[in-house]
Amino acid sequence: MSNKQELVRLVDTTTNPAAFGLCGFGMSTLLLNLHNIGLFPLDSMIMAMGIFFGGIAQVIVGNIEGKKNNMFGMVAFGSYGFFWIILIALMMIPKLGLGEAPSPNAMGWFLTVWGIFSTGLFVATFNLSKMMRVLFGSVVALFFLLAIADFSGNHTIKIIAGIDGIFAGSFALYIALAMVINDTFKKEVIKLR
Repeated sequence: MSNKQELVRLVDTTTNPAAFGLCGFGMSTLLLNLHNIGLFPLDSMIMAMGIFFGGIAQVIVGNIEGKKNNMFGMVAFGSYGFFWIILIALMMIPKLGLGEAPSPNAMGWFLTVWGIFSTGLFVATFNLSKMMRVLFGSVVALFFLLAIADFSGNHTIKIIAGIDGIFAGSFALYIALAMVINDTFKKEVIKLR
């Protein structure tokens, strides 16, 4: 037996989980904001989508991103996943008689805090692609517009926020599907820079 130690290098052959997380974020955001512009009421469809695909799926993706040594992906997907879980809990807790619904002022502050957090992630995207800057810029605008709508009670601002949210959700879904298409064809079919 030799006393020499052999170096073992593990190669990560797992796929990029970001496309899955972006699908969860994008589709949940899109549906909630279609509600915000008045296309349909807030119902169990949005809550189920939010808790499972927007919430749990993104938390799982955040965990995988952490294992792949991607701090940005871990923090973004994990945090937004828990945002969706918290948002649905804020809707369900009062319905279950476990607490009172938050006031518009409280929701305004909740959304403001998420806007501040998203601003930090937006700054980090300046070391990523232009597509990610556009996505996170629209998310920052969404949180602050929703906060202003709650603080002011102005329905027009909520509609404007909804339009921005439809863009943000659709753009996240576009990026996700472009990633899947490019990976499937093993070449850049859709530019993501």
